[in-house]
Amino acid sequence: MSQFSRTPGTAITVAIPEPNLATIPEQVSHQGMSVAQFAAILLAYWKQIVVITVVVASLGAVTIKYLPKTYTATATLIVNSDLKDPLAGRDFPAEMIASYVSTQIELMTSPIVLLPAIDRLKLMEDKDFTSGFSGNGDALREFVQKNLALSLQVQRGTGGQLLYVSASAKSAAQAAEIANAVADVYLEQDRRRLNNPAGERAQRYTEELAELREKATIAQDKVTAFRHENGIGDMNSASAGTEVQSLDTLHQHLLETQNLRRTLEAKQDAQRAPADGTAGSAVLDAQLAQLAQLSATYGPQHPKVKELNAQIALTRQSLANANHATAASNDAELARTKELERKYKQAVAEQEAKVLKLRQAQDEGSKLVLELESAKSVYKQALDGFDQIMFQAVATHANVSIVNRAVPPLRASKPNKIKLLLVALVAGLGLGVGIPLGYGLLIDRRLRCRDDVERDFGIAVLAQLEAVPALARMT
Repeated sequence: MSQFSRTPGTAITVAIPEPNLATIPEQVSHQGMSVAQFAAILLAYWKQIVVITVVVASLGAVTIKYLPKTYTATATLIVNSDLKDPLAGRDFPAEMIASYVSTQIELMTSPIVLLPAIDRLKLMEDKDFTSGFSGNGDALREFVQKNLALSLQVQRGTGGQLLYVSASAKSAAQAAEIANAVADVYLEQDRRRLNNPAGERAQRYTEELAELREKATIAQDKVTAFRHENGIGDMNSASAGTEVQSLDTLHQHLLETQNLRRTLEAKQDAQRAPADGTAGSAVLDAQLAQLAQLSATYGPQHPKVKELNAQIALTRQSLANANHATAASNDAELARTKELERKYKQAVAEQEAKVLKLRQAQDEGSKLVLELESAKSVYKQALDGFDQIMFQAVATHANVSIVNRAVPPLRASKPNKIKLLLVALVAGLGLGVGIPLGYGLLIDRRLRCRDDVERDFGIAVLAQLEAVPALARMT
């Protein structure tokens, strides 16, 4: 027999035979809480659950009703990617739009734009932006700027070229004024950054153009003076080729003259060789042969021998005279050849010096011509873009323009009362269920259903009776 406490002051005695393990239902061996146990606890505290839920939801509703309203106004800007750079004339690079937009977003939320907007809107006199400030007057401007940055949000559109400038404030008119003021200040600064330097750069461009023209004129004068000084009409390889051909011709004549001189020197050496008295000409050889025959027969005093010796002497004299004349002729020709060789050597040396000087002049002249062509090319390129630069200098350009200005919103953006009411209702229901459930599980643990007996004590319940009215009244 076992006794369980059901409610304070009441005891129920239930006779239960000793349990047979083989007959205990399977659910008796389960651990943890069942759905029936949770339902029994919630049913026991349903009044408390309703009260807590209603109270929390009501408090939330009252709080939400008196929350301050926040209005959000949005101005829309667009990046004009079809514009050209006013000075370089290049198209706005499409692949740079994303980074350009990100830079502009950062710029619009920076003090460069916000501080002039603060002065324009006189936000340093607005209590909504100065409340909570403590310090000297110098830090007030920075404090207001930080508050303005918190109330401002700049987002990029889905397409990548739109910029949404959203401002939040306690009044719809002020939200629109802030959004429009920030957009206006940003656009003014963007136009100044883009257009103001154009006039200055155009002026510098004009000055640089005059300098380029002066450089081209100076380079042309240098080329003209150089040609006049060196007597070069055309500083190219054709004029040098003529002089080189002349030098090759002189070299050829010098080589021929040197060969002729060597031939005459060899001939002169042959003529100066000592004669042996037995050779010189065919006549002398025949006479000598005849003298040898007569000498063998007659004596040296024989008239024929004497006569033949006299003829031999005359022949030798003739040969000597002829050799002397030939030697004199060869000497004269050799002298003329040597003189001619000397003149050719001098001409070759002079022509080589002339060719060398011409080539040096051509190299120096080519540098001057190259400088002239470079100066002309740069000047022509600058002159071609001068009209466009001057046109762009007086035009008005903007990489970003406004699509529509912010208008005062009709409804507040914050708080979202429906959403907050749902949150309050969920929170009330959660607290209404959680508090009684925790109290029933942790503090006031009772036996409320058969699962409390079977799961907590492992005792099988044979029967479950409805509540007895008398006992219910007593409890």
